Amino acid sequence: MAVCLSVKQPWAWAIMQGLKDVENRTWFTNYRGPLAIHAGKSFDREALAFIKNSGVDVPDDDDLVFGAVIGFVDIVDCRKGVRSRWAMRQHWHWVLSRPRPIDPVPLRGRLGLFNVDDELLRTV
Repeated sequence: MAVCLSVKQPWAWAIMQGLKDVENRTWFTNYRGPLAIHAGKSFDREALAFIKNSGVDVPDDDDLVFGAVIGFVDIVDCRKGVRSRWAMRQHWHWVLSRPRPIDPVPLRGRLGLFNVDDELLRTV
């Protein structure tokens, strides 16, 4: 089984582009290793403004993928106080590395970490 996390767009896109090296969560995880990134069905307009203000050109909503696994990253650490422009205060910082985009695999998202079929791993 692959471990997966749903992330709103355009955050999921930024992770797969290798731009966003920290995922902010209110909860800690002991998990380390490959993580499938699921692009959720919702769009975060505040995130879009933040990313654009960072000087990054984000694709239009119509060009982003929703409701699918779009790639894999590795969780290499989880702690507070990470120095990254993406790190939010008062959150746990899931430190991400090695983004590996894949062709989108439609999948229903869930809250928290969840398992998905190993077939997804064969596309990496």
